[in-house]
Amino acid sequence: MESYDYVVVGAGTAGCVLAARLSEDPDVTVCLLEAGPGDDSDNIRVPAAGGKLLRSQYDWDYNSNEEPQLGGRRLYLPRGRVLGGTSALNGMVHIRGNARDFDEWHQPGWTYETMLPYFVRSEDNERGASAYHGSGGPLPVAEGRSRNPMAAAFVRAAVEAGFPSNDDFNGPSQDGFGLYQVNQRNGRRCSAAAAYLHPAATRPNLTVRTRAHAHRVLVEGGRACGVRVQRFDEVVDIRARREVIVAAGAYNSPQLLMLSGVGPADRIAALDLPVVADLPEVGRNLQDHPATYLVFTHDEPVSLLSAGEERHVRQFEADGSGPLSSNVPEAGGFVRTRDGLDAPDVQYHVLPVAFVECALGESTEHGISFGPCVLRPASRGEVTLASDDPTAKPRIRHRYYEQASDLRTMTAGLRIALELARQPALRPYTVRPFAMPASTTEADLHAFLRAHTQSIFHPAGTCAIGTVVDEDLRVYGVDGLRVVDASVMPLVPRGNTNAPTVAIAERAADLICGRTDATRARTSLMEAHR
Repeated sequence: MESYDYVVVGAGTAGCVLAARLSEDPDVTVCLLEAGPGDDSDNIRVPAAGGKLLRSQYDWDYNSNEEPQLGGRRLYLPRGRVLGGTSALNGMVHIRGNARDFDEWHQPGWTYETMLPYFVRSEDNERGASAYHGSGGPLPVAEGRSRNPMAAAFVRAAVEAGFPSNDDFNGPSQDGFGLYQVNQRNGRRCSAAAAYLHPAATRPNLTVRTRAHAHRVLVEGGRACGVRVQRFDEVVDIRARREVIVAAGAYNSPQLLMLSGVGPADRIAALDLPVVADLPEVGRNLQDHPATYLVFTHDEPVSLLSAGEERHVRQFEADGSGPLSSNVPEAGGFVRTRDGLDAPDVQYHVLPVAFVECALGESTEHGISFGPCVLRPASRGEVTLASDDPTAKPRIRHRYYEQASDLRTMTAGLRIALELARQPALRPYTVRPFAMPASTTEADLHAFLRAHTQSIFHPAGTCAIGTVVDEDLRVYGVDGLRVVDASVMPLVPRGNTNAPTVAIAERAADLICGRTDATRARTSLMEAHR
């Protein structure tokens, strides 16, 4: 029987960070478990090829249950099932969220002042070190090398419409429009596996097991002592001498806890599973950023349809630039749709391609897609067990727009998107409407939103600090068990969720090891911030 000090379940963003940081101590042993395969596919390294990973062996390929406010549609919910997790197939946008996000969690130790040093520690920003940015960290933060003219035109259109430009969404202010920084190195995707795990792979105290699907956490005498795992056709138990750390993501972490008897007692017992700890909030509080895109087609040969042309392949191979280096959501911005808000409530992404059927449809014309997402939704969904079979997919229902305030915010954001589409800078690219509301009446805007809203793939909140885990991310009622991933966020950040997940895992590693020097050493950063 294999035995380690720490067993980490899930080699996604958080799991890769944890495995690398915990194994820095040569006196401890770490085992990292990943249900999917390794990350050696060229489609992972080539940014614009990320769409080819969808519904492949590298994707959990989830769908929501019928969404009541979206006409009963079931939404596609891709999640990485590979070393690096969703950071191996996401849009690589490096956004921390708003500074207020962490303060609004109202949890000890999780303020912006506490988190900023961990954001800085993680970064290797090509702009260099500053009060807001780090240099020399594991995670590269780079300027996009695609430089698609439609992305630049979108930013110009926003300025023409009266919005400010912003060249650093992770700096003093989040408001405004600009080009996004990305997690790339030399134009290639740099997932959490590439940034954190691979440099640590030769350490003798780190073991990585791929194609290892966790069935449940083993609990004896109220303490987590290991994980039952299926590798290929064999079911084995891997023991943890110190802790089991669940880092499987906002869908899979609550599923694994419930399969292990940790969650709502009534639902667990109904499946004839033994109840270990009655925690009603496991799987609840599910949040996401609902998004909607306007789509236009045109005749300018500048979209990602041309990315595979031989000249662009040569360009990418030569210097890592051009369309193949596109992270797809190359630019965007943050706005406040009404007076009195203390932070932006809508974010925009622009894609230099006709985005059809959540990237699953086939685009045959050059096009552009852009639109809003709701940053701080009031609606809440949940993840529940569909079966006691650990290989069954969980039931996921986001309940987008269940709260009317979310629909109002999205409607205001859609009106702004329509205003941007009318600006001169975008005129060459908005020739033929492909996906547009029938009119600007509220009824037609609502109809469009209900028919076209999709996930922007930022699930969070299902094992939240304060209800499922304590401020040190320890699961209530079970010793030796923690959760470390986006599921612990009490509120989803205002922005893309990969960078906050990295920072959470960085801090979690210090909590697990009892380290505090990293935070103390960077108090001067906050002095500069003030």
